[in-house]
Amino acid sequence: MNTVLSIEAPGEVALVEEKLPDIPEGGFMVATTHSGVSAGTELTYVKGTNPYLTSTWDQALGLFTEGTPSVEYPVRGIGYMQVGLVVETRTRAVREGALVAMCYGHRTAYVADPMEDRFVELPDDLDPLLGIYVAHMGPICANGLLHAAHDLHGPAVQQLGDGVRGRRVVVMGAGVVGLLTACFARSGGAAEVVVVDETPARLAVAEELGMNVMATGDDPAVALKRRWRHGPGDRGADVVFQCRGQPRALALALRLLRPQGALIDLAFYTQGAQEVRLGEEFHHNGLTVRCAQIGRVPRGLAHAWDRERLSHETIALLRQHSRALREHLITDMVGFHEAPGFLADLAAGHRQTIQAVLCDDIEEESG
Repeated sequence: MNTVLSIEAPGEVALVEEKLPDIPEGGFMVATTHSGVSAGTELTYVKGTNPYLTSTWDQALGLFTEGTPSVEYPVRGIGYMQVGLVVETRTRAVREGALVAMCYGHRTAYVADPMEDRFVELPDDLDPLLGIYVAHMGPICANGLLHAAHDLHGPAVQQLGDGVRGRRVVVMGAGVVGLLTACFARSGGAAEVVVVDETPARLAVAEELGMNVMATGDDPAVALKRRWRHGPGDRGADVVFQCRGQPRALALALRLLRPQGALIDLAFYTQGAQEVRLGEEFHHNGLTVRCAQIGRVPRGLAHAWDRERLSHETIALLRQHSRALREHLITDMVGFHEAPGFLADLAAGHRQTIQAVLCDDIEEESG
């Protein structure tokens, strides 16, 4: 049997048992060792704010429309940061005993379909706990860097850091996406990286990772535009990575940019963005907002920069910053049996986390 995290209704999270299917020819089975929690996307299902719960997503048209919701309760299989130990295999593509990064949701075991499931075997020298970022979360952040590079160089992009090298960069938001993106930008050779957030505890984590930080209450737009001068009437950040799904963060991110600068948006605005004032800096400074979601790399780069390459870039980043990320980014280790209460508390605002990881109870006790 397999234990699966299930969101039964808004605010109601449970564990349920499901029977595992037989392993198909070419497939394999994993036992989950670590399962990372996305405190943004996943909580929208616990809170009931995800647009899939209230609208129909028309894949062909790329539109949300009125009609039967595309997702209904109970919601199972959410989560996209899993590491599993291969316990049985019917393919030469992966060996028994290997650790693999995958995206199959919060469950204690999983049978991989060779025609559907992507996996990345983790190298022996990578901390398995950081492996939660290899399949999806790391590539999300790397894709933001890739969009910045494409904005500057078009299809001539050669390296992930091409859009930040020698440039002044702001990362708006010190959650997991923001902190990993800041690490990518610094590793890519940015002249300076400043992380902006309104939460002192998150800014403290950014500082522990070696970043320059500013609080939103200090009006960083004025401070940074006084500091970063490119020429007469040309001040501010070369590029801003917007990594916080709040309209006030997007509004501030636009104020931080130099004229004709680009904002690379990795955030998810479940409540809309009524506070964004498009008649002000966006209009007067000729700014660009580019949505960088992992489902799309920039046009013309898909062949050279596929998901596998973005995972490879993620592994390189994790190797470089392994100790600091392990110590400061992973804030909560939670036994799988405690997951329902933990997610419910997060959604209700009773506790905070940057990166929580679900693990089996034996490992949690021994760690």
